[in-house]
Amino acid sequence: MSNHDIWVFGDLRNDRFFEYSLNVLGKAKELSGQTGGKTAMVLVPGKNQECLLWEEAADRCSRCGADYVYVLQHKDLDAPRADAMALMICRAVSDKQPGLVFFPMTQLGRELAARTSRMQDAGLIADCVDMAMEDGLMVATCPSWGGRIMARITFAEGTTLGFATVAPHGFSPSDQPGDPGSAEELDYSQLALPKGLKLLSYEPEEAGVKRLEEAETVVVGGAGMGSADGFGLVRELAAALGGQVGATRPPVLSHWVEEERLIGQTGKTVRPRLLVSAATSGAVQYTAGIAESGLIVAINRDAKSPIFEIANIGVEADAKAFLPVFTAKAKKAVMRKLADDLACTVVDVSDSSFGATIKKLREGHDWTREALAQATGQTPEFIASVESDELSPSVSFLLRLARALGIDPGTFLRDEEKSAIRDQRAKAYAKRTQSYSYEVLTPDAENEHLRAFMITIESRKDHKPVEYKHEGEEFVFVLDGDLELTLDSRPHVLKPGESKRFNSEIPHKLKSLSDMETRCLVVLYTP
Repeated sequence: MSNHDIWVFGDLRNDRFFEYSLNVLGKAKELSGQTGGKTAMVLVPGKNQECLLWEEAADRCSRCGADYVYVLQHKDLDAPRADAMALMICRAVSDKQPGLVFFPMTQLGRELAARTSRMQDAGLIADCVDMAMEDGLMVATCPSWGGRIMARITFAEGTTLGFATVAPHGFSPSDQPGDPGSAEELDYSQLALPKGLKLLSYEPEEAGVKRLEEAETVVVGGAGMGSADGFGLVRELAAALGGQVGATRPPVLSHWVEEERLIGQTGKTVRPRLLVSAATSGAVQYTAGIAESGLIVAINRDAKSPIFEIANIGVEADAKAFLPVFTAKAKKAVMRKLADDLACTVVDVSDSSFGATIKKLREGHDWTREALAQATGQTPEFIASVESDELSPSVSFLLRLARALGIDPGTFLRDEEKSAIRDQRAKAYAKRTQSYSYEVLTPDAENEHLRAFMITIESRKDHKPVEYKHEGEEFVFVLDGDLELTLDSRPHVLKPGESKRFNSEIPHKLKSLSDMETRCLVVLYTP
């Protein structure tokens, strides 16, 4: 190649993606030492709140080996768009004439590499796990034939420009600073951005979601899952177990799952308490990343598969047929545990297992609090309070949750559990939180449409910390103290002797406004 400079695309969408870019930059720095060229990072700033500031990113690039940082600016680019970014990168490539351009192997990186290489009429080597310079040519090592072999690929003779997508997990940032380490802004506002695309919504990854490396439960799918639909069975089991999804190289190469889910020598190392490995052969590249797992359950129809040599439990079966049965059993087991926890929580809120299990289920299904609230007929604030064990929900919440998960409640509520729940409902007095108690005035009507309760709320305390809702209608009559009834965030103050009827589907909560306990009669009608 006539030009020996190597460029790396710097992904500013969030810190995690940017770290991938720094890893690839580390490899580019190593290669440029052999070519005699310079290393540059290419940044395309965005205006989303989650995007990194290019000034801070440029400084990190220089400290991690970038000799130059090129910042491509366009006044009309508000959010990351592959079509617009590719156009700007192509113009920068034409202006500066690098020899190689690397993209971290993410969904955006793959699309940018494909677009820019086509627009430049240049070669593209995809899915590189290693690169080396041999006789002036870059030779890349790439998985081939479904990951069964590692092929060595280079560009055609006489190539002056080449593009590549690079697996970022096999490399690390350079500790050698760039020389001179300068940043240059390139304004391409004169370029007409492609029309026809409009960003409708953008939702960042929820803060606090566990990463694959930190998960206590991991379900890994391999080539034997057969297709993207088949790999969906792996996702369903992971969701049912409240775990994370992992993959071997073939599903990643087939785009059934994102690159960051890759486990093995060129991916991530996991140490979960439970690892379920479905339709994986057990190649050394993969098992190196799971060797420190606590309990390994392997599912493969080939009894001689190497995966059984390291598994604690082996299941000789077709994973596509076995996983749906396994998932159904897992869902029922989780719901049975929730039913047990709920029965205990009615009289003792000190146990946090119920809220923790709800949170794991929600995160396992990639649900936001808003999505779970909609599925169960509650508010996001109600879900947050349940997950933090600030309140214990009613049995109807559990039943709605079961329906959201596609589980027949009759399959996980045992007769003795149903009886226990009825007994809890029928108790004359039951402490639900530290702030209120209630007396059931209709103990034999737990399965009837009309029920009555005497609610006692401690002075200046909330009946519930957040608004909640349920099916039916409700009537409140104040006996002692002053009561604040909040309906859909609008407060109504009721004095002794005053009452109000309302639709229970409206989010509502009660609060004592008195220096004494507030007592009220609540009559509930449910269809």
